[in-house]
Amino acid sequence: MLIYNARIITMTEAGIIENGWLLTEGGCIKAVSEGVPDSLPEDSIDAQGGTVLPGFIDAHTHLGIIEDGLDFEGDDCNESTDPFTPQMRAIDGINPFDRCFEEARMRGITAVASSPGSANACGGEICAIKTDGRRIDDMLVKPCGIKFAMGENPKNVYNDRSETPITRMAVAALIREGLYKARRYVHDMDSYYSDSENYDPPEYDIKCEALMPLLDRKMKAFFHCHRADDICTAIRIAKEFSLDPVIIHGTEGWKIADIIAEQKVPVICGPIICDRCKPEMKGLELKNASTMHENGVKLAICTDHTVIPIQYLPLSAQAAVKGGLDTMEALKMLTINPAEILGIDEETGSLAPGKDADIQLYRKGENPLDLMSEPALVMINGKICRREV
Repeated sequence: MLIYNARIITMTEAGIIENGWLLTEGGCIKAVSEGVPDSLPEDSIDAQGGTVLPGFIDAHTHLGIIEDGLDFEGDDCNESTDPFTPQMRAIDGINPFDRCFEEARMRGITAVASSPGSANACGGEICAIKTDGRRIDDMLVKPCGIKFAMGENPKNVYNDRSETPITRMAVAALIREGLYKARRYVHDMDSYYSDSENYDPPEYDIKCEALMPLLDRKMKAFFHCHRADDICTAIRIAKEFSLDPVIIHGTEGWKIADIIAEQKVPVICGPIICDRCKPEMKGLELKNASTMHENGVKLAICTDHTVIPIQYLPLSAQAAVKGGLDTMEALKMLTINPAEILGIDEETGSLAPGKDADIQLYRKGENPLDLMSEPALVMINGKICRREV
């Protein structure tokens, strides 16, 4: 399919093409160029001066793993029978028929990270998925990390049962214990493979197996943190084990923006348009994203769906603009930045030949972040999911 007569925000070094065209073929982008194409195939779309940009990406959600309109029956987010569960995989709990997937598509959100919750010190494996499909295996882009949680959530869950952890010290200790065991497990496996005559393999441990890609930096460590001190604890643990860390939420990131930037740790910022619903969120400020950005922190903006309904991801970015963020930077935080943070930027997040055809089109003069704006065209892997042009 060819889209022409378009203002194209590529999110690449090509920048913004004020009058250009984009060609898709076989689910991928084949070409992006300025000017007028040599020919117009029968299925071509005249953008009429509208804006084409990559599909939005929500880098932290519980989409499909907490189902819309259901209570316990549709909530598969937290296996809170054990405070340390790296072996849990979000992909096994996601229902792709949850109607919120359609609400995401209709607002131009073409990919998300769906994550286990934060009841446990370690909740399990996060997966990056597209928002179109009937079988989650076909929607999967890649598993992208292991979810940890600092602070209030694990404390509250296990304090109610008088079980560990009920302090921040215990949460950190559980994470360290699990990582130390995994590191020793890797060492014992290496010893066995290098000298099987003198060493036996360690007894199979599914938790250690799940953490091995993390220690090899083949996956990232995602830390749920709101308070500034919890962010620092997460960075401390990541340095101890040479992990590749990402901060989720970072509500008080504005208090230590220079420190986060110095450590080169990205932050998935949000939810933004919500109340200060618990003590560790008392530092919530609209200036959070702009302050961290000004200090050089790499950012994505998220809804934490179902906390904020996923269709309000662009509105969340607009709220950050109200807090001082530049609009183009906000758009990057919904496209290329989350793609890079999740490690899926080779597939999506920008408009370039070879990338997945995850595309949205807005009518001329529309701001993609405005509450009243809706895309006239949405494509995921080249499939048209919404078309009003």
